[in-house]
Amino acid sequence: MNMEFPQFFLTVIYMAIIYLHLARKTNGVAIAYGIQSFAVVLLLVNAFVTTGSATFLFIAILGLLVKVILAPIFIIHLIRKHELKFLVSTYANIPITLIIVTVLTAVAHSKTFAPLVTIIPANRELLSLALSALFISLFLIINRKGAVSQIVGILSLENSIVAFGLFSVIDQSLILEIGIVFSISVWIVIATVFISMIYKHFGTLDVTQMKNLKE
Repeated sequence: MNMEFPQFFLTVIYMAIIYLHLARKTNGVAIAYGIQSFAVVLLLVNAFVTTGSATFLFIAILGLLVKVILAPIFIIHLIRKHELKFLVSTYANIPITLIIVTVLTAVAHSKTFAPLVTIIPANRELLSLALSALFISLFLIINRKGAVSQIVGILSLENSIVAFGLFSVIDQSLILEIGIVFSISVWIVIATVFISMIYKHFGTLDVTQMKNLKE
């Protein structure tokens, strides 16, 4: 695989996740996720150009339709429907969040995960960065209090897993990838209904306000 462009695209994915940790305006979150997903699509296109496998191209097209176009539209729809001008706060403040992100990145580059990131020795740095993106995506899900931002965290985690799979040269099964994209599509529909019900019942999407559920 040509490493000239993947390094840049993976950096975009990583920086987009950091922005998702810091963002306060919900429209910015939708745009950041769209940019991140587009970077993943370009990674798949690069893999197609390098290997000549039509599977990568087909997966890239599916990803473009579902993750770059439909998912951001879904997020923006929720924002407008519930008039969400800002994201709710995080459990950790910005300085602590940045410290944790730095620690997680350092852990991903440490000797602890050396056996994992040296699956393909030539891709070690890329795999370490992809693993860092995966870790901080998990932290995004945990750290955010808003249901919408947690959803974006889950979608971001999936993008990180795809990137790691590409650089570790894990076989990208067409059926598996179609199944993942289909699951995301169905999940988007279900999440739209579910979040609407949460907002109607609680008047907020801040999960900290949902501790005492009423029948």
